Amino acid sequence: MRITRTINSIIVLFLYITTISCIKNKNLYDDSLAEKKVISNPEFLYPYINEPISHTAEITIHIKEGVRQLTLSDAVIPPLKYNKSWLFMLTQDDCRHAAFCYTWAAINGKPLSKKSFYDLPHLQTNDLPSDCYYLGKTLGSTDGAENEVRFSFATTLAPEEKWMDNVTTINKKDNGFHEQNGLVWGNVKEMLNFGIGIAFHDVMATDINNPNDILAHYEIAQNIILNRLGRGCKMLAEPNGNKNYVEAAHNYPVIKTFTLQTGGERIHPFEEMLNLENKLIERIFFNNHDEIKEKIVNELSYPCEQREIIYAGVHGTDTSWAEFLLWLNDTYGQDGDDSMWMPNQEEYYEYNYYQVHGTTEVNYENEHTIKLTVHLPGQEYFYYPSVTVNLSGIKKEDIKQISSNDEVTGLSFANYENGIMLNIDCRKYLAEHAENFVKRYETNPTSVSAKADALYFVNMLKDSDKKTELKKRVE
Repeated sequence: MRITRTINSIIVLFLYITTISCIKNKNLYDDSLAEKKVISNPEFLYPYINEPISHTAEITIHIKEGVRQLTLSDAVIPPLKYNKSWLFMLTQDDCRHAAFCYTWAAINGKPLSKKSFYDLPHLQTNDLPSDCYYLGKTLGSTDGAENEVRFSFATTLAPEEKWMDNVTTINKKDNGFHEQNGLVWGNVKEMLNFGIGIAFHDVMATDINNPNDILAHYEIAQNIILNRLGRGCKMLAEPNGNKNYVEAAHNYPVIKTFTLQTGGERIHPFEEMLNLENKLIERIFFNNHDEIKEKIVNELSYPCEQREIIYAGVHGTDTSWAEFLLWLNDTYGQDGDDSMWMPNQEEYYEYNYYQVHGTTEVNYENEHTIKLTVHLPGQEYFYYPSVTVNLSGIKKEDIKQISSNDEVTGLSFANYENGIMLNIDCRKYLAEHAENFVKRYETNPTSVSAKADALYFVNMLKDSDKKTELKKRVE
């Protein structure tokens, strides 16, 4: 009997140890679910600091045998990219937290909340407000060749503010999604990965009525931006109508493009010889979205040549702005008549600069080979080396093959009027950037949003073995 009891005790002890071991292996305390403070940072950031200032794109077009070759009269960079007929722009002031979790999130198919705010680490860990919902698609127009071009906008920064370095608390459940003082650097980096623009706004000058004091702080702010983002800033969004900021910026040569609340110019994109360098562009702080819609309908009643830019300024955004951007997409964007272009002001400034200062040249290498050369001279802190070129006298169906030099990283084309349009992108690291989005998807292959982002950036690339390989990894 004693032996039996001893054996039973051993069995019970064995089962207890085994159970404890199983519990230990299961790790009921999952450290990944513990509340913690983390620094907001994306896994990668486009290396803007290494982007060349100027580019020369060479496109070689091989014509099919038997096609009667017409004389090519010209190759022209049109007033608006993708041959769109009107321009909408948006700049968000005060470095608002909402620029990330409402404006950027709505455009890029990320979660939205009626009342809560989140940072990049919340997205990365799927630690999101309980009331999150999705628009169900990304928002934009097309490049005229069946590729999506997502809407963009500019956000102002507050580089001298210490709160841009704040950490993010994750795993606090619904208690951790409050609006912060403003954007943190990691949120800005992720937005830059998607092409969002940045601008100077308020600086921490002792005397904001002294242009020299403001000027000194532009330089301080610029150095912080360069250190944190690996890129510079060339745009000013005038704060509170304070013209001293504009005066100071005129003495800071790297600031090339301005937007004002009052006293600026209303820009007509189709104006002949339009040059935006140092132009003071006026924007409107509309009272509501119906006012913006009314402005759009009114401008579109005019011929293209007479239309103004529809330029909105905003401070805070919310789900009503998400719905407005959805309306733009469904009415005038990729799910509507596809007539609008919505870049940020930095991108539009660069595009206009290329239109004014760029050159195009068409040469016949032989009876069936055409070479197009596009030179794009830039300025300091140029990061959007991309243009549309209209080439007359040839149709898409006449083309046997199209190739380009290594400076061209993205290329699409389609028929347009009496010729073709070519969308040329010269961003040096576009392929590497696309692959980073593919890698992000591969670490989370069940994420619909990660897959959409990966395909979006891969589709920007010109046809190549690399593009084919990346597509296979996603599809």
